[in-house]
This record gives sequence, structure tokens and C-alpha cells, in this order.
Amino acid sequence: MKLQVLMFYQDDPKKCTAAKMVKFGLAQNIKKIGSKGLVLDPFSKNTLMPKDKSLINTIVGVDCSWNLADQAFSKKFNGIKRKLPPLLAGNPVNYAKLNKLTTAEALAASLFILGQKDQGLDLLDKFKWGHTFYELNQNLLDEYSKIENEEQVEVILKDYGLL
Repeated sequence: MKLQVLMFYQDDPKKCTAAKMVKFGLAQNIKKIGSKGLVLDPFSKNTLMPKDKSLINTIVGVDCSWNLADQAFSKKFNGIKRKLPPLLAGNPVNYAKLNKLTTAEALAASLFILGQKDQGLDLLDKFKWGHTFYELNQNLLDEYSKIENEEQVEVILKDYGLL
């Protein structure tokens, strides 16, 4: 799966996971999103489902500061917008906070949900804390990779005590 990042350059460049992915050739830095791009948007009404894989050719992470996310996502983007189902952050800045993922964590999670587990693990391997994200969410990601509708997300969250 092709990975792209739309960077707003709002975070500490030394901690920017999107910049590291571009540096290692794991993602492409873009200025414009194509119509077949899946845009990870935490404010989307629709949750990412495994069946979305048939609609897309690229996953796009929008790299911005969580403090400025509402501004960044108020812009009109092309593409198919989806939010990730709830996950725990494994990164040191937002460790174990629900949904406060880095761009790398969000892209890796989407790869797992879309059935690209090996690519997701390869991506996480580039980060010292990448395994932590996977360990925290392994069971959830496995469950999310099998869902067929939004209602199943709620059932999973109740099972895990996250609702």
C-alpha cells in the first residue's frame, strides 16, 4: 500500500514521525491529495473498515500538532475521509492516551485494519516505541481488521471496557 503524508510542520522536527517516514522512504511527502487517497481524519463521521481497501490506492496521514488539529482538518481535502477506531498511543509523548496517535501510529493502524499487517509492523520497526503501540493495541487491531460495520466497533469497545 502506498503511504503519503501531508505535512503542516507544526511539531518538533526531531520528534516528527512523518518526517522520519519520508526520510526512510516509507512515505511520500505530498502537497495535494488524490481522489483515491484515504485521508485519516479524526473528525470524519465514518470509521475505517477493512472493506475500504477496495476504494483506495493510497493512505494519507495529515501531519499536524494535536493542539492545532481542528484548524488543519477544517481545510477541504480531496480523498475518502475516515477516522480510526479508538486506539491507545504507544508514543512517549501521549503514551496510553486514547486516540492521541502520531502520524506513524495512525498509518500503521490503518495498514493493520486494511489487512497489510507486515507493512504496518515494518513501519513501526523504525521507531523505538513502535512495538509498544502494537503491544497496547494488538487485540483491538486484530478485531478491527474483521469488522464490517460501525456497530461492531461499539461492541468491541464495550468488550474491552473502553466505552
